Amino acid sequence: MDWAKLPDLAAVAALTCAFASVARRGESSVSRLWLWGWLLITLHFAAFMMLSWPGNAGLFAANVGLAALVDAGILFMYASVPYRNEQSSKWMLFSLIATSTLYVYVLNASPTLDWALTPISIAFGGIPLTLALYVSPRFQHALRWIVVGLFSTLSVFLLIFQHRPGNGGDLALNGLLFAVYFGCCLHVWYAYRRMTAGALITIFGFFGWALVFVFAPLILAINPAANPESEVWNLPKYIVAVGMMLLLLEDQVAHNRYLALHDELTGLPNRRLFLDRLTSALERARRTGTRAALLVVDLDQFKQVNDSLGHQAGDTLLKEVGAIFTSRIRNSDTVARTGGDEFSLILEDTTDRASAGQVAMTLLERLNEPFIIRERPVWVGASIGVALFPDDATDMEGLCVAADLRMYNQKNEMRGSIDDAKQKIHGRSQSQTDLPTDFRLTAGRHLA
Repeated sequence: MDWAKLPDLAAVAALTCAFASVARRGESSVSRLWLWGWLLITLHFAAFMMLSWPGNAGLFAANVGLAALVDAGILFMYASVPYRNEQSSKWMLFSLIATSTLYVYVLNASPTLDWALTPISIAFGGIPLTLALYVSPRFQHALRWIVVGLFSTLSVFLLIFQHRPGNGGDLALNGLLFAVYFGCCLHVWYAYRRMTAGALITIFGFFGWALVFVFAPLILAINPAANPESEVWNLPKYIVAVGMMLLLLEDQVAHNRYLALHDELTGLPNRRLFLDRLTSALERARRTGTRAALLVVDLDQFKQVNDSLGHQAGDTLLKEVGAIFTSRIRNSDTVARTGGDEFSLILEDTTDRASAGQVAMTLLERLNEPFIIRERPVWVGASIGVALFPDDATDMEGLCVAADLRMYNQKNEMRGSIDDAKQKIHGRSQSQTDLPTDFRLTAGRHLA
C-alpha cells in the first residue's frame, strides 16, 4: 500500500463530499453527473494507492484507477452536452466509456493482446463518426462534430504511436487522457460561455488538467531525473472541483433570482417584475411621445374548474392560458401573471385605443373557445379591461386603476347577463343544480 498517496485521496474525498453537499441544495442532472465523476476520481486515487501490490492485484488496481480517470472525464463532458436527452447522445456516452475502458485494459495486458489495440484505436474515431452520420438526417449539432473531430484525431495519434518501442504505451495513454480532458474544457466552455468566476476557473482548470498529460511526460523525456511532487500534477483537479462548486452556486443564485421575479407555475413574470416593466414602458412612452396600453385579464369560470376538476386541472388551464397570451403578443410586449386567475399585458408603441381593443378581442375570442382538460371540454371565458397611456392616466397607479375598473365593469355586465339566463332556466322543470357539470361550466358562455 502506497500510504504517500493518502493525503491526495483524503483531499479529493473531502472535495467530493463538499461538492455533494453543494449539489444537494440544487440537485439537477448536471450536478448528479458531476458527482458521479468525482466519485470516479476518488476511486482513481484509492486504486492508485494499491499499485505496489504484487502480481495481478497491482495490475487490476492500475486498470481500475486509469479507467476511472478516463471515464470520469467522459462523464464531465456528457454533463455539459446541451442535448443530453437525445438518444444518440447516450449512445455516444456508452460507446466512449466502453471503448476507453477496453483500451486501458488491453494496453496494460500482456503483449499477446497488442493486436487488439489497432481495432480499438480505429473504434475511437469510427464509432463517433458513424453515429454522427447515422443520426445526421434528423439531428446535428456543432458540439457533436467537435467530439467526432477530437476522437478521430485521437484515433490517428494512437495508430501512429501506440506500438512505438519503449514508451509507446505511455504516449498512447497520455494521448487518450489529454483528448478526454481537453474535450471537457471545450464542452464546459460551450455550456458556460459567461464571464463568471465559476466558469473561468472550471474552463482553465480543465485546460490545465489536459496539459498535465503533455508536460509531465515531456519533462521526464527532457530530464529523466526530474521528479515533481504529485501535488503539482493534481492541482488542476482541485481547481476544477472548486470551479464546479462555484458554478452550482452561481446557478442556484440565478435560479432563486428568477423565482423571485417569475411565477413558478407558468414561468411568466410575476407582479413585482410586471410593475417594474410597466414603469419602464411608461417612461419610454413618455420620452418618445408614444402610447402604451395595459390589459387586465380575469378568467371568469376558473373557480368552477378548480371545484369540479381539481387544482391540478386548474394549474394546467393556467399554463395553457399563459402560453396562449405569450404566443399572441410581440416580443417587445409583456404578459405577466399578477394574481390567482388574473393576467396583465403591456402593449408598447400602441397607436390608438382601437388597436389595443383589437388585441383584447383576439384574446377574448380564444378564451371563449373550449380548453381540453383531462379529455373534457371546459369553457372559462374572461373579462378584459383596457387602459391607454396617456389618454386614461398619466402614471402607473392611475393606469392600473383604470384597467381594473373597466375589467370589473365588464365582469359585472357579464354577471348580469348570466343572472338573467339563470332566471329563465329556473322557470323550467329542471333546476341549474340538477344540470350536468359540463353544462354548468359552459352555461355562462352559451347564454351570455
